[in-house]
Amino acid sequence: MRRSLLGRLLAVSVLVAACSVAATAWIAVQTTSGAIKQEQGQNLTADARIYDTLLEYAARNPTWDGVGATVRELARESGRRVALTTQGRQPLADSATEPTAPALPPQASAVVDPLSVDTVLAARGADGQGTAADRIDPRAVGPFRLSAADSRALRRTADDKVECLNRAGIASDVVVGASGRPRVQVVGNDPERALGTRCDLAALDTPTRSERKALDALTELSDACLERQGRKGVRLNNDLSWGDPAPVTVPGEPGALVPQPVPAPRDAPAEQAAPSVEMPERTGENDRAIASCVGTARSEQLSSYVASPALLFIGDEGGATLPGFDLSPANTAKIAGAAALVLALTVGASVFAGARLVRPLHALTGAAQRMRDGEEPASVPVLGDDEVGRLAAAFNDMSAHRARLEEQRKAMVSDVAHELRTPLSNIRGWLEAAQDGLADPDPAFVASLLEEAVLLQHIIDDLQDLAAADAGVLRVHPEPVEVRELLSQVTAAHQARAENAGVTLTVAAATTAPAPSALSADPVRLRQAVGNLVSNAVRHTPEGGRVTLRAYASESDASGQSDGTVVIEVADTGSGIPADDLPHVFDRFWRAEKSRSRRTGGSGLGLAIVRKLVEAHGGTVEATSTEGEGSTFALRLPGAGPPSGP
Repeated sequence: MRRSLLGRLLAVSVLVAACSVAATAWIAVQTTSGAIKQEQGQNLTADARIYDTLLEYAARNPTWDGVGATVRELARESGRRVALTTQGRQPLADSATEPTAPALPPQASAVVDPLSVDTVLAARGADGQGTAADRIDPRAVGPFRLSAADSRALRRTADDKVECLNRAGIASDVVVGASGRPRVQVVGNDPERALGTRCDLAALDTPTRSERKALDALTELSDACLERQGRKGVRLNNDLSWGDPAPVTVPGEPGALVPQPVPAPRDAPAEQAAPSVEMPERTGENDRAIASCVGTARSEQLSSYVASPALLFIGDEGGATLPGFDLSPANTAKIAGAAALVLALTVGASVFAGARLVRPLHALTGAAQRMRDGEEPASVPVLGDDEVGRLAAAFNDMSAHRARLEEQRKAMVSDVAHELRTPLSNIRGWLEAAQDGLADPDPAFVASLLEEAVLLQHIIDDLQDLAAADAGVLRVHPEPVEVRELLSQVTAAHQARAENAGVTLTVAAATTAPAPSALSADPVRLRQAVGNLVSNAVRHTPEGGRVTLRAYASESDASGQSDGTVVIEVADTGSGIPADDLPHVFDRFWRAEKSRSRRTGGSGLGLAIVRKLVEAHGGTVEATSTEGEGSTFALRLPGAGPPSGP
């Protein structure tokens, strides 16, 4: 990854994306969770308040008539849709009055029944307190509700008791219960402090006539229930405690049996006429049966004083049952801040990575423009081993190669001009001399001009061959060739020149290597390539030296198994080629002797033509030399089959 620009860019992108996703996920989780919890808490509190209000309405009214105003007010305060139906789903009241209001969901939010309170919603009611254990709403007092006159009379008595307690240094206040009965509440909720005073609070515990009548009716209902179970009846006291069967007496008279008492209602713990439904823990089977019958009797007694059970549906204003929520300004600001931070990090990372990427590209662009304008190419700095660094290194190599090619081109133009100038100057000089009468156009004169013309034609032919090879149009016409016969023909063609130079030219037999296999080649082009090598070897071999031609099949492994390649070697015992000059021997117009004298060399195109001809046959050529001992040129050609290319 350290060497890959793509890898680094990918790593930066992954890092930025990971940070963005992590930040977005964290903000979304925190914001959404908080908003959902807040919304759920608000909705549950609002639902409990709605339920408690409607439950109070049902406890104080025998029917649901007139509840529509209460439903609409609750919907306005909570921003929710509130609907009431009977248990048969007949509408009683609905805050959604539009004709296109969505249908009610199949599941109701709660059942409003003062005789069977939902303890979960009631526990979160408006007063924050629970309800009785037998699930009867304490505000359902029914026949125990006092008349206005009785309530005023008891209120005057309660005020007198409060004034008495205040004079005794005990802070107290009057609290009015659901039935209208007042009671004295000692501040600090410690009623035992009032027992040591002269303020008699027992007068507030005496039941009124209506309360006595209601208590008698409740006792009859309880006894009927116990009689059906084969049990004895009981006498209920004002606080709904009971004792053994006895004549009805004033509650609290001496001799009355008061077993485990039941606490008074939550809004009137000491109230006698507003009995509570919360039963104490029972120790015997009989007490449990009595408690059950008392609860059943209370439900039966109150059923005609409270509204019938109703289904409550609470949803949003659009009618959906699932509440939604909106992001608060604080949460919106958090999201905007985190998004801005992620954006800043992304921009910073992109600018940093982009600057490191663009800087070397700008250098490459400037260098390329200078090369286009013909200025001397300059190297660009290589800052790393990544894609851009490798591009800069390749550009530097290309620039250096281009400079070398430009130098070779200039040298080639100069060499071509030099090679063509010499024969043309000779021809022109002889013709001018003949024109001026200084030379006699005899056969020797004509032979000299012909020799210069042939040399000129030879150079032009070599240049045409190289141009054709460069253009890819140098064609060969392969056919089966006998290698030794071809070498004999080349030797015969150059034998006279070798003898004139005092050089021995021979074809050696293959002794240490396998005999050459069949060779498919263009015989004319192959003779031209081998002939150029022989001519070059004879020219650079001193008198008394030797030029040897040999051919053999190459070996591919130590077992001597041939791979089908035919090797043709031309070896001489001449002066050899310096090691520094050996890589350039196949370059065009290259000559070790820089004066380019005709006595020591040709045009410098022969070896370049040899390489092109061998490559046209699908082979290679190589040279080895030891300075002062001689040189060896080897042609490696495929043994059979057509050439691989032009």
